[in-house]
Amino acid sequence: MIVVTGIGLVSALGNLDSTWWRLIAGESGIRLHQPFPELKSSPLALIAQTPASITTLTELAVASALQDASLTAPLPDCGVVIASSRGSQASWEQLAKQYYYGLHSEKSRYFTNPEIDISNWLDTLPNRAAIAAARQISSTAPVLAPMAACATGIWALAQGCSLIETGQCQRVIAGAVEAPITPLTLVGFEKMGALAETGAYPFSRCREGLVLGEGGAVLVLESAELARRRAAPIYGQVLGFGLTADAIHVTKPEPGGKSAIAAIKQCLERSHLSPSDIDFIHAHGTATQLNDFHEAQLIQKLFPQGVPVSSTKGATGHTLGASGALGVAFCLMSMKHQLLPPCVGLKEPEFDLDLVIAPRRAKVLRVLCFSFGFGGQNAAIALGSLD
Repeated sequence: MIVVTGIGLVSALGNLDSTWWRLIAGESGIRLHQPFPELKSSPLALIAQTPASITTLTELAVASALQDASLTAPLPDCGVVIASSRGSQASWEQLAKQYYYGLHSEKSRYFTNPEIDISNWLDTLPNRAAIAAARQISSTAPVLAPMAACATGIWALAQGCSLIETGQCQRVIAGAVEAPITPLTLVGFEKMGALAETGAYPFSRCREGLVLGEGGAVLVLESAELARRRAAPIYGQVLGFGLTADAIHVTKPEPGGKSAIAAIKQCLERSHLSPSDIDFIHAHGTATQLNDFHEAQLIQKLFPQGVPVSSTKGATGHTLGASGALGVAFCLMSMKHQLLPPCVGLKEPEFDLDLVIAPRRAKVLRVLCFSFGFGGQNAAIALGSLD
């Protein structure tokens, strides 16, 4: 059995406790910002007034998770699976910008331009967050950095559990961190027509699109034996995963959702659960036309009996690769407090689902969290209470 003994979270609404209770209060961290003067202002879920560094976010999330789990570094035997779908893209864009202006300045040779510092270029590789976390805790155990678009966070947790299940580690810090507010990301999503103009309204008739957000969530995963041996408080247990790919289109989900449905069925089967056992679904719920439509369809098909559904992206924004990790953290808090978080931003529902409009007291023992990423990356995780 694999259990969660610590959670570290950072979002536009604050740390774990602040984010949770502000979410329950129906607050949103989305505001109108113009972080880049060459681009127009747009709704964003920024942590501060300027875009954050992925290394800083990672350090905050890892430190908070360790403190929550009553652990201190060094932890040489602790595995690390910290993921990001964007990685150091902000640094790459800045280097590219400097390179461009360097080529068009009087000093035409890139490496002779003193204004361009490439001495730390290795720190901009895609595994930057994982390496930073490993250094932070002095880990000499396996260090992994998966990338699977918006399904990255749940993929990271799956790999963390695998390290424990195969006996490579008894403890792993796993999760995802994202600092996606960059000019290229904003322009790219805008060109796709995926960005909202005013805010994020998941599953709403008037939904406009997604709102980018910064943040991350890191969990401390442990074997139940290790957690009990050190008398650690436990949030819940990881019951199982389902991971599939559509292999259909670079952005559009598979029509009919066959592969996504397969991921959820795999998750339920591996968790020894039936649809009627589920008390709550944390949906991907990006507030885009396609995602919400397809996700609502598959929920209706697999859970005809009805199950409470919520998306928290109206509060935190869409943190891309980190969104699944944040969703899992909210699921664990839901089980801890026996309270379902509202779908912040939902105005008039478009779909016949049991959408959580306001915080709801409920018996929450078994939950699912979904993530669906570009390229047809589908991920589902089941979590359960120990009670």
